Amino acid sequence: MKTTRLPRNAGVLLAGLVLAALAGCGSAGKGPAEALGTKGPAKPVKAVPAAPPGLPGMPPLLDPNDVYAADRPGKLSPVVKDFPSRVYVPNTNSNTVSVIDPETYQVIDTIPVGVQPQHVVPSWDLKTLWVNNNRGHTLTPINPATGEAGKPVEVHDPYNLYFTPNGKYAIVMASLDKELVFRDPHTMDRVKTVPVTCFGVNHADFSADGRYFIVSCEFSGELLKVDTERMEVVGQQKLPFEGAMPQDVKVSPDGKTFYVADMMAHGMWVLSGDTFETPKLLPTGKGCHGLYVSRDSKEMYVSNRGEGTISVYDFPQKKLTKKWTLPDGGSPDMGGVSADGKVLWLSGRYNSEVYAVDTATGKQLARIPVGGGPHGLAVYPQPGRYSLGHTGIFR
Repeated sequence: MKTTRLPRNAGVLLAGLVLAALAGCGSAGKGPAEALGTKGPAKPVKAVPAAPPGLPGMPPLLDPNDVYAADRPGKLSPVVKDFPSRVYVPNTNSNTVSVIDPETYQVIDTIPVGVQPQHVVPSWDLKTLWVNNNRGHTLTPINPATGEAGKPVEVHDPYNLYFTPNGKYAIVMASLDKELVFRDPHTMDRVKTVPVTCFGVNHADFSADGRYFIVSCEFSGELLKVDTERMEVVGQQKLPFEGAMPQDVKVSPDGKTFYVADMMAHGMWVLSGDTFETPKLLPTGKGCHGLYVSRDSKEMYVSNRGEGTISVYDFPQKKLTKKWTLPDGGSPDMGGVSADGKVLWLSGRYNSEVYAVDTATGKQLARIPVGGGPHGLAVYPQPGRYSLGHTGIFR
């Protein structure tokens, strides 16, 4: 049989004709174009919801509606599960840390540290407790596995200490220096210094997405809003109360509302962190000071240092529902909740003692003598995957 040879460019011409015909068919009809290789119209690609934008490197929240979902009773990280349960109390006037066994309510050790220790702060990776020696200009590391103190690290004016939600930086609240100092979270080497114009930066908490944090300025009665990634102040406002002295800061479980304790306004300021609008005051008691969330994320314990009471705020109801009074008075200050959520521990700032309070009834379980000027005590270990600092803010 004789074979007919096509010209070299015939294949190209034929392919062009086929494509042109297909294009013409597709454009002639008014209905949807027919997909090649199928018998019906093309199926639209299903849109995948984008993940909410968060701070790069931050572990995602276990529950987008509850920033404290990882803090349930007994839900200890593998990192801390074998650490002995202890209460570490920095004694500001005695330059020591008292160590309490929560089972016996007894002081079992006293650790010498630097000058004027203010807070005991769990590191982001949960492996170290940092004692903030404010006037000694050092941080003393404590190994929570052994209770032994390590070599102090030189850090100027460390009144308080926080960690970015991605663990990239430590943030020193340099109160008298009027600075926020971003440092390496392990070596504490200085990375960036952010000067501020307010006086007495001391406490903070982060937004649900970790993109910003709200800072209280105690001595000038102001609040700051700081961009976490850019490490810059992006908002500043004066509280609407003459003589305001803001203290502890906590974000609500749904991440929408910030609460700021104020010891002179005798209540909590309530505001949206996103809009950073002028806050409203919710009276709680004289000397409102520390804020601590319950293990079920339903309540917040508010210490009123000036009257020896603890107010209980209900998140779902958005109101105060209970008030507990310490027998024989006291000066409840900073502290934390036990791993099982059953005991609230608070330092007695002006009484050289520590209080253990039943979170179900408000009954005082113990009143323990410690050193002079006990301040930011840490209950450790606590549930959570990582620490944002202070006396234990866990996510």
